[in-house]
Amino acid sequence: MGSVEPMVAAAQSRRFDVAIVGGGHNALVAAAYLARAGRSVVVLERLDHVGGAAVSEQPWAGVDARLSRYSYLVSLLPQSIIDDLGLGIRLLRRRYSSYTPDPAAPSRGILIDTADAAATGASFARVTGTTGEATRFGDFADRIEPIARLLFPSMTQPLHRERDVRADLGDGRLWSDLFERPLGDVLRSSFDTDIARGIALTDGLIGTFASADDESLRQNRCFLYHVIGGGTGHWDVPVGGMGRVTAELSRAAAEAGVELRTRTDVTAVTPDGEVTLAGGGVVQAQLVLSGVGPAVLSRLLAAGGAGAPLADAPAPEGAQLKVNMLLKRLPRLRDDSVAPEAAFAGTFHVNETMTQLDDAHRAAVGGSIPDPLPAEIYCHSLTDPTILGPELRASGAHTLTLFGLQVPHRLVDGRDTDAARAALLDAAQRSLDTVLAEPIADCLYEAPDGTMCVEARTTADLERSLGMVGGDIFHGPLSWPWAGDDEPLDTPAERWGVATQHSNVLMCGSGARRGGAVSGLGGHNAAMAALEMLGR
Repeated sequence: MGSVEPMVAAAQSRRFDVAIVGGGHNALVAAAYLARAGRSVVVLERLDHVGGAAVSEQPWAGVDARLSRYSYLVSLLPQSIIDDLGLGIRLLRRRYSSYTPDPAAPSRGILIDTADAAATGASFARVTGTTGEATRFGDFADRIEPIARLLFPSMTQPLHRERDVRADLGDGRLWSDLFERPLGDVLRSSFDTDIARGIALTDGLIGTFASADDESLRQNRCFLYHVIGGGTGHWDVPVGGMGRVTAELSRAAAEAGVELRTRTDVTAVTPDGEVTLAGGGVVQAQLVLSGVGPAVLSRLLAAGGAGAPLADAPAPEGAQLKVNMLLKRLPRLRDDSVAPEAAFAGTFHVNETMTQLDDAHRAAVGGSIPDPLPAEIYCHSLTDPTILGPELRASGAHTLTLFGLQVPHRLVDGRDTDAARAALLDAAQRSLDTVLAEPIADCLYEAPDGTMCVEARTTADLERSLGMVGGDIFHGPLSWPWAGDDEPLDTPAERWGVATQHSNVLMCGSGARRGGAVSGLGGHNAAMAALEMLGR
């Protein structure tokens, strides 16, 4: 994919302008911006490759399929970052927004076709008995569109004040509905049916453990990030998979002069910029940027003698299951009015009515795996077949990604990893089978060694393999993408939303104020703050 192989450098003492701990996609964005501005930068990554969760891998030996193993779609990556860094990244728009079988009657479902409003209306009518719900769905999208147009451009600017964002929106009722009251309230008033409410609610529950009526509004914050991407809310497919995104960022950073050190484990960080490496090496820098989560950074600072943790917030807790599959063919649906190629091309919702989502939350709070497990699925290879080798493509094979909701880390934490993974995979397959005309197991591709091409990645797997505490893909609770009216914005780090309690240590990953998802925003904003501090 044209990637630049990161160097594996021996531990040595050397002073840099900026040392970045962790080599995820945000770290690469920050490094590239800083190096292009003439600053000396080193990226320190524990694994043998950079990219973090934005990578493509071949999960099955002898099978020519490179899957986006963790992250899989792109919405929040600004075109300005792609242009600034000269990235060769292509994003493809999906024609079909979503397909949602009716759990009560899976022989019918709602297919939202962005190219055919009449077909979308007829699809809603088959399930709800009227085209009115399709109209309400479109009206709701139109109602929230001004938020996307207003907020997305601000994500690569210094933080705006809440009062200014509210004034610029100019719609006090919408502000109250989305930012002051639980999301469930506005969904009930906007839609008449449980299934339409569920389609909308899922955007508030990706990687987030909450009910529709959670008073913390964590579901509202997650919803906001999922509907503002690109100013439209569209989620696109990266051509070549997530590995292509990382390859381009790695290339841009290396060509700008960034020193990329893999297999380099950081054991301690001091507030004055001394980074200790496993084995005794030391890197010194004017500034340290943290691409690891706040909880991990807190431990590193404590090891460096900084004392108290960064915050007294509870430990991060992810809430998702990811199942990667390679199929010999797409499965048949119980709904014979929709072609599988259309249903799986967008987001395929399984057992995700609002009632089912809230019931699943209650079950998980009680310590049980939800049954049925709410899940959503999509097929990357329908939009971008390049991730499959020529023989697989010719055979009719396809990838399938399933993302399970309401699966908090507490369901696997401290339990036998293999048993917990197997139980969640079984729950996911049983849920999916309720809307298929044949078992998904019958469609799985068989690897040369006789194993079936399916794998489950739990929050425990993320914690073990990527160092994400609690398997939290956001590195902690998402925040509103603006500053409070009385919040101090005196320093560059505060203004850009990347501050820690130490002036020379900045957040640059998903734990930054506007971090989360494959966006590069944490990296961009940390770089802008750092350049101000270093005096461009």
